[in-house]
Amino acid sequence: MIADRQTPTADINFSPRRIYANVLRHLYLMRTSWPRVVEMVYWPTVQMILWGFITLSLKDNSSYVAQAAGVLISAVLLWDVLFRGQLGISLVFMEEMWSRNLGHLFVSPLRPYELVASLIFMSLIRTIIGVGGAALVAIPLFHYNIFDIGLPLISFFINLIIFGWAIGLTVSGVVLRYGLGAESVAWVAVFALQPLCAIFYPVSVLPSWLQPVAWCLPASHVFEGMRELLFQHTFNSSHLYAAMGLNVIFLAGGIAAFLAYFRKARERGLLLQVGE
Repeated sequence: MIADRQTPTADINFSPRRIYANVLRHLYLMRTSWPRVVEMVYWPTVQMILWGFITLSLKDNSSYVAQAAGVLISAVLLWDVLFRGQLGISLVFMEEMWSRNLGHLFVSPLRPYELVASLIFMSLIRTIIGVGGAALVAIPLFHYNIFDIGLPLISFFINLIIFGWAIGLTVSGVVLRYGLGAESVAWVAVFALQPLCAIFYPVSVLPSWLQPVAWCLPASHVFEGMRELLFQHTFNSSHLYAAMGLNVIFLAGGIAAFLAYFRKARERGLLLQVGE
C-alpha cells in the first residue's frame, strides 16, 4: 500500500524566511557593488540641488516661495519618495529578469506573494537610502531640514511610497507579461502621472475637467496637505484620510494586477523566456 504524499506545511504556508532570503540576496548585491548605492543617492540629490538653487533664485522675487521657505525642496524630496518607491520595485524585479533568475526563483518554494513582499521591502530600503541621503545634503547646503515638518512627514512618506508600490507592481507585471521590450514602462508610467500629482502647484491650476482625475490620486492629496502645512501651518487630516483610502484601492489593485500577470506568464511559459 502506497502512503499518501504529503506536502510539508512550510512549503505551502506564508514564510517570512523566504522573503528574508530574497531580500538578503539583493542586500548582498548592494554591499558588493558600491555604484548601486551611489546611484540611489545621486539622482535624488541632483534634483534636490537643482530645485534648491531655483528656490534661492526665486526667494527674493516670488511671493510663492517667500511665504514658505523650502516648499519646492520639500516637494521634490517627497516626489522622489513616490518615484523611488515605484522604481525600487520595478528595478529590483527587472534585475531578476536581466539575470534570467526568475526560473531559478520559482523552482524553489518561493510563492508569488512572497516575492511581492520582498520587492516591497527592497523598495523601502532603497527609498530610505536615496531620499534620506538627499534630505541630509539639503541641511548644510540650503539650511533646510525637511524633518522639521515633524510627524506629518511620516504620513506623507507612507502614503507616497505605498502609491509608488502600487505603480511599481503593476509595471513589473506588465514587463513580466510582455517581456523586457516593455521595460521603458517603468520610467514612463510614473512620469505620465506627475503632471496630475500637483507636486509644485495646487490642483486648482489644472483644467477643470482634469481636477477630478487628480483628486483620484493619493499623491495629489499628499502634496496639497504638504503645502497647506507649510503655508498655513495647519495639518489637514481630510487629505490624509483621502490618501489612505485611495492607497488601499491602488495597492490592492497593484498586487492583484501583478499576480494576474504572473499567473498568465506561468501559463504561457514566460518565466524562462524573458527576452525582448
